[in-house]
Amino acid sequence: MSEKGLLKNPLATRRGVELLHSPTHNKGTAFTREERDLLGLRGLLPPRISSEELQVRRVMENLRAKSTNLERYILLAALQDRNENLFYRVVIDHLKELMPIIYTPTVGEACQKFGHIFRRPRGLYLSANDKGSLAEVMDNWPQRDVRVIVVTDGERILGLGDLGADGMGIPIGKLALYSACAGIHPTQCLPITLDVGTENPELLHDPLYIGLPQRRLRGQDYDDFIEEFVQAVIDHLPQAVLQFEDFANRNAFRLLKAYRDRHTVFNDDIQGTASVTLAGLLSALRLTGQHLKDQRVLFYGAGEAGIGIGDLLTSALVAEGMDEDEARTHSWFMDSTGLVVDSRDGLAEHKLRYAHPWPGTASLVEAIESVQPTALIGVSGQPGAFTREAVETMSKLNDIPIIFALSNPTSKSECTARQAYTWSDGRCIFASGSPFDMVEWHGHTFVPGQANNAYIFPGVGLGLIVSEATRVPDELFAVAAHALAEIVTERDLSMGRIFPSLARIREVSAHIAVAVARRVYELGLSRTAPPEDLEQAVREAMYDPEYPDYTTSLPVMMAP
Repeated sequence: MSEKGLLKNPLATRRGVELLHSPTHNKGTAFTREERDLLGLRGLLPPRISSEELQVRRVMENLRAKSTNLERYILLAALQDRNENLFYRVVIDHLKELMPIIYTPTVGEACQKFGHIFRRPRGLYLSANDKGSLAEVMDNWPQRDVRVIVVTDGERILGLGDLGADGMGIPIGKLALYSACAGIHPTQCLPITLDVGTENPELLHDPLYIGLPQRRLRGQDYDDFIEEFVQAVIDHLPQAVLQFEDFANRNAFRLLKAYRDRHTVFNDDIQGTASVTLAGLLSALRLTGQHLKDQRVLFYGAGEAGIGIGDLLTSALVAEGMDEDEARTHSWFMDSTGLVVDSRDGLAEHKLRYAHPWPGTASLVEAIESVQPTALIGVSGQPGAFTREAVETMSKLNDIPIIFALSNPTSKSECTARQAYTWSDGRCIFASGSPFDMVEWHGHTFVPGQANNAYIFPGVGLGLIVSEATRVPDELFAVAAHALAEIVTERDLSMGRIFPSLARIREVSAHIAVAVARRVYELGLSRTAPPEDLEQAVREAMYDPEYPDYTTSLPVMMAP
């Protein structure tokens, strides 16, 4: 930041109530007697001292007593605001139960109601009113060692559309997963919302909406705003990985293209989704006994997620020795008009490379019959798009059809797990974007795979941070996909689960981080020399939410 901004934040030790109001350092009832005497806390807390385990038990008891997941989301947000160590201890110890609450699908509902459930600000809001002074506004952020930023402009939140500044729930949730799943310290995480307006009429007329009640910046004004923001990051937070999140298709591809060679930038919707999907395909092939070169994939949806997967699949096939033009013919797309073919006029630029010379069709079933795919991947946000007839047609063409219904949240899924297994006579390999319960079918128990980006982006981010990467080539997401696929066990596959258990997520993230960091060093994209023991360096970089002993180390923090 600017010299003025750095000087106005001298290091200071907080005591008493001020310490209890610092979520980074607060231990609540876990402060020991010695710490209470040393830090002026005697009398400010109930006298009985609790262990962290008892605090976790209390949180979970209260959480499970809530009647809705939105109420649970609010409770966890309040805990994060007052005691971050305890928040992450709770999340890590109960990740499978709580991930659907702190992220998809509950975060979608939370964003839809964000202005109505708003309690306390978290992260930075950079608005159109700040244009021309974004660096100065960013100076107000108290932490200086920022290593990862998740930023959104709120225009395409999950499958829910334009939620404007209410989309802040997404960067907050993503960064919570960075810390919980990959051990990136919370103080090194910065959620940012770029409030450039909204086209959502309900929000524009909602007095409780937290953003600017004005139409979105477009054209050159928007581009100038984004340029000013990215340049501020490059100048003042050069070590920060910048993750674009939930930008509309019209901007997502071109912003990634514009900035990927200038900074450590990636787009999780394009590249992270592609990586976890490729990993799912690689795992599925262990069940089908086929090879990647044998696959023909039909994507229902031709937005940033679908095209991102197609691009990574193409790269993976090229890496196996296939010509790029031939590799592209293994990916086929359907959009709202029908099959993407070369005879169609007015196709968006990102679709042109997958517009094959082929007869067009507007029906999914007809497209399946025509293209004869081995895998059907839904990235459309259109609930119920995978009809019984579509799944049955896939099952006629393939002994083991691969069916991925990836749209989020659950309400937007192209089909349910039960529908996929039932309509395919229990033969399909199924994965979804949001979680589904186990399915009992004719005496067999299927455990649906969740193609959750949380398997990928935390580990990729950790690898980029440890290696101090300067750029993020697509190749790193292929590396991550292979690393994720190889950690899937035979026991996972025997249950139909093509991703590891979420209980192993920190192990998975560390494994991916090592693979990504190693490739960064091999490509010469690091600011530093590789450590002697990369695996140890990754493990040592991972934050574990254990309470510190303040009798040996005082809580030193930034003064406001």
